[in-house]
Formats: sequence, C-alpha cells, structure tokens
Amino acid sequence: MTRIPVGVIGLGFIGPAHVEALRRLPNAEVVAIAGSDEASARAKAEALGVARAYGDYRKLLASDDISVVHVCTPNHLHFEMSKQALNAGKHVVCEKPLAVESREAAELAELAAMKNLVNAVHFNVRYYPLMRQVKLMAEKGEIGDIFSVHGSYLQDWLFYATDYNWRLEPKLSGKSRAVADIGSHWMDLIEHISGLRIAEVFADFATFHTTRKKPLKPVETYAGKILTPADYSDMPVTTEDYATLLFRFEGGAHGALTVSQVSAGRKNRISFEIDGSRRAVAWESESPNSIWIGRRDGNNEVLMKDPSLVYPEVRSLISFPGGHNEAFPDTSKQLFREVYDFLAAGAKGRPTFPTFADGLRELILCERALASKDTGAWVRV
Repeated sequence: MTRIPVGVIGLGFIGPAHVEALRRLPNAEVVAIAGSDEASARAKAEALGVARAYGDYRKLLASDDISVVHVCTPNHLHFEMSKQALNAGKHVVCEKPLAVESREAAELAELAAMKNLVNAVHFNVRYYPLMRQVKLMAEKGEIGDIFSVHGSYLQDWLFYATDYNWRLEPKLSGKSRAVADIGSHWMDLIEHISGLRIAEVFADFATFHTTRKKPLKPVETYAGKILTPADYSDMPVTTEDYATLLFRFEGGAHGALTVSQVSAGRKNRISFEIDGSRRAVAWESESPNSIWIGRRDGNNEVLMKDPSLVYPEVRSLISFPGGHNEAFPDTSKQLFREVYDFLAAGAKGRPTFPTFADGLRELILCERALASKDTGAWVRV
C-alpha cells in the first residue's frame, strides 16, 4: 500500500492529536512537523517520533515529498497558511474555524476548487459512530417531522479569572469565542445529522470575567495553572464566556443552543435532543456510545454502539465490538480515514467529509449570531 506523506503545522494541543490519529491510518505517514521556532519544533518532533521538524512552516510547504498539510495553529493563522499550502499544490486539512472571517473562508473554498485540491475542516464531532446512526434515522423518517432541536456545549476550562489562553484575544481567535470555538461544532453537527438548515438566529452573549489574569509565561490549552500572582497581568476580555442562541430552521422547526466555557464540572460536554413527530433522539458526548430514543406510546430505548445493532452504513465508523468504547480520539481517526481513502481513490466523486464549504457555512452562522447580539434582533442567515 502506498502511504501518503503528511506535514502537520502547529504543535499545541490539537497538532499532536492530529499526528496520533494519522498514525492509526494504514495509508498516511507523518513525515514532518512545523512549529513557531526551530528548537521547540525539534523537541516536539523527538517526543512524537517524527523525522523532520521546521521552525518555519514555509519550509515544510516547500517540501516536494509532502502531499497533504494539516493546519493546526491559532485561528488567525488558518487563512494564510491554508492559502499558501493550496498555492504550493498541497491538499489541506484545516482546524476549525477555517478562518476568522467568512470572506477569507470563501476565498479558500474558491481557491481549493480552482486548484482541484482536496480540502477538509476538522468537524470531528460528526464522527462519533452514533451520529451517523441519528443522521440515517432522520433520513429514513424514523424521527418524523422535526419539531425542535435543543442542546448545549459546555466546558469549564475558562471557569476562573486566572484561566487564560490565546483564544481569549480577538486578534488571534476572532470576534467570537465560545460560539465560534464550540458552538460551531454543535451547529455543524445538527445541520449535518438532522438535514435541517438554520434560516434565522437570535443571540444573547455574556462575558462574566471582563478582566482576566494573563500569565506572563506560556500555558498550553487545558494545562495546569499553578502560577503565583506575580506571574499574571490584568487583561480586558471582550469575547463571550457564554451564549444562548435561538434558531428558526427552514421548514418550520425551532431550536435552542447554550454554549458556555464557565460551567463548573463540565469538561467538554456536547448534548442535543431532536424532537420529532414520531420519536425523540438524544445524545451527549461524555457518554458517547449510546443514544436515547423516546416514544410517546411504548417503551423508551437506549441504543448502544454495536456493529450488530446499527444500520450497515454506520459500521465503517466502528472499529471495535459493542461494549468497547470509542470516543474523542477515534473521531479524528475516522474523519481522516475518509479523507485519505478519498485521496487514495483518486479524489473522485463527492466528498463524504466536511470540506471548506462547511467551514464557510459555520463562519457565516457565527457572523450572523454576532450581528444578532449587536442588534438585539433576529437575523437572517
């Protein structure tokens, strides 16, 4: 089997997660990584067992033996790095958001199409196996006409005023934080599995820590925060800790989403319930291997992730028998597997994975939410 050579740019939390997931594929090989400086890139390469390291990502892009580039850097770098990778003739897998503005995402989608290069956005939540089961249930009419969709995405990693990360700075992350960072995952997932399209949005944002203590030394995302008062400086915060979004979907369904990065005890919990005319379906990511199915007349049901119990079309996303849990690391593996199988097959047909067009869609939704927050009114998408 021919292995596709890959380069990964970005060495924080998510870059090494991409490397780990790629190593679980039979037809991909990570041959190089790039970071912000030569010394840290070499140290990370040694820790990850990657042969080559660059302190300048442009050297990675200039490598003729690299076919695919994964962009895993802070948000404000996604556009320029992805654009340069496409212009270098590389296929691109980019972290979300694809850019910090929809006009940039639109330019990337157009450039990738013009260059005829494979492009993907890391909306990995789609790849919990039972998400495909719910999608098929909706497509086959098992849920019925959808009345409403409601849920949340809750975290606590920014609970304290001393919690700090580059995502709190608009120049690095964009004008929206909680909605763009985690709400985008929920909106992408719901549109993908339900088949509904958000037509209008009404948004309420809140910032509870209007001033935070910024560490004067680097602290990686989700890392420990054992610092002294002298290690901090006060920084004003303008992006949201919390938001509630109301939706009107095309076709008449309604929805509601709560996102929060200050919910104590919620480490990384995505949840939703789809209420239809035949039954309801609910799921949450901290127990990802089961879905709840609700009925008005008859017993409710809990469907476990098991190849023998799900639709045949779901089995390609399941690597282990029932009772053997699959979770966050497996979602990236399954998404990347579809990308690299598509490449290996000659990139023919329509991609099954989220593309730059999906990345553009989520940026548009986030921008409409921001517009609603600013005007206090419903905004058309």
